[in-house]
This record gives sequence, structure tokens and C-alpha cells, in this order.
Amino acid sequence: MLSNLDPSAQQFLNGLNRIGNRMSDAQRQITTGLRVTSVADDPDQISTLLTARAHLESAKQIQTNLGRVKGEVDTAEQSLQSAVQLFEQARTQAAEGNTSVATAASRAALGQQIGSILQQLVGIAGTTVEGRLIFSGDKDQTVPYTIDLTQTNPVSAYQGSAATRLVEHPNGTTFAVSETAQQIFDSADPTTNVFATLNAARNALAANDDTAIQNAVSAFVKTGEYLNSQLAFYGTVQNKVAEATDFAQTLQTQLQTQISGLQDADLTQAILELNQAQTQQQAALQARARVPRTTLFDFLA
Repeated sequence: MLSNLDPSAQQFLNGLNRIGNRMSDAQRQITTGLRVTSVADDPDQISTLLTARAHLESAKQIQTNLGRVKGEVDTAEQSLQSAVQLFEQARTQAAEGNTSVATAASRAALGQQIGSILQQLVGIAGTTVEGRLIFSGDKDQTVPYTIDLTQTNPVSAYQGSAATRLVEHPNGTTFAVSETAQQIFDSADPTTNVFATLNAARNALAANDDTAIQNAVSAFVKTGEYLNSQLAFYGTVQNKVAEATDFAQTLQTQLQTQISGLQDADLTQAILELNQAQTQQQAALQARARVPRTTLFDFLA
């Protein structure tokens, strides 16, 4: 397609278009506050910008996840604090039954009180957060234990599963945030099994058996240490969650700063560019208006 414009006119229009594009770009930056709104605005930086945005969204999601985990871990830690307190009550009651003044009747009453504590610990094992049984491992819709105090061995077998869930740290690592009721209360080692220790004391007191009562009282020491170590596990996890949350917040701030540097407009520079372009446009139009226009009629006059 041939142009009807002479070269000087075409050059003028090309220059005017370039000035118009600069004005449009400057006006867009002033209006949106952004220097980059599409790939064409800065092709060399768009990949870095998109990567930073993706990392920011990931950090935000991880922080949201950590917020939910914090609620679960805090509840678990509070539940185990209650469990430790109940266990210490049972230890005191067993010790009361191991005195020379204890009678068969008083021991039977103490055994019933320990049975009640055993029942409460089974209830703690069924603690829920947002509809999830937090001590049932991956089977978080299954109650881990049931109890029937009319039985010699009143606590059922563990009904949950192992806890394999890991939580993502914003630095890319993962960490475990939970233990199962089986790990906490029903250890495979009988010397650290909370349920077994309480039940042995309950049965010994009910039977008014001096030797069994003495053995049961002694068993509380090691089992109590073990239960406290399970409480300490959740204290450690609380610290990990808090550290990961702080890390996520810091990372988001860094990424937002990076993104801002890549895409945000320099408003002062954009306003200056717009003013300069407008001045140049006006000057170009005025200069073009002063260009002599000679026609065939000028030569025939």
C-alpha cells in the first residue's frame, strides 16, 4: 500500500505518534500507579515479577495454614496440660491409699476416683478442633478410644492411625505437628503407659492389695515423666509454628517490596514525562503549522 504523504509529513506523523504513546504510557502510570500492567510494558522483568507474585501467594497460603495449625497445636498443648494435672491428682490419690491409715473402704473410694480420672483422660484423647479428632492420627474422624469402667481392662484398643501429616514451613522445609493418643497415653512400653498405670492403681486399690498398691505408686514416677515429655513436644511445636509464622510474614514483606520495585510507577517521573511529552507535542504542532505549503497555483499566479 502506497502512502499519499510526502516523506516529511510521514516523519512528522511518526514523531507525533511516538509522543502520543509516551503521553498515554505516562497517563496510564499516573492513573493506575503501576509501571508494568502487561508483558509489553517490560518484557525483561515480567518473568521475575510473575515468580515473585507466585511466591507471595504461596507465602500467604502457608501463613493461613499455620494459623489453623496454631489453633490445633494450642488446643493440644492445653489438653495435655489438663492431662498432666489429672495424672498428678491420680498419683496423689494412689499415695493416699498407700498409707497405714487407709482402709479397704477408703481405698475403694480412691480407686473409683482414679477410674474417673482415667475416664477423663480417654475423653481428652478424643479432643476435637474444627471437627477433627486431633489425637487420632490420620483417621481424624475416628474416636481413638472408648472406655467401660465395669471391665478389668476398661480402655479399648486404639482405633486411630499413625500421624503422618506434615506442615510446610515458608523456608521450604516441613515439620510434624501432632502425636497420636496411642503415643501419648497408650505407650507400647508398659512402664510409660498412662492408661495402664492408672488402671493398675485403680485395680490395686479396689482389691485392697498392699503390694500391688506399692508397685502402682512407684510406677507413677516414670509414667509421669513420660507424659510431661509429650506435653513438651507440643510446647516445641508451638515455638516452631510461631517462628514459621514470623518467617512467613517477613517473607511476604520482602516479596511485596520486590514486586513494588518491579511494577510500581515512579509517579514523580511519570508526571514529569507527561508534562514533557505534552510540551513537545504542542511545540511540534506549532512548528508544523509554520511550515510553508506551496501548491501548483502558487507557481501559476
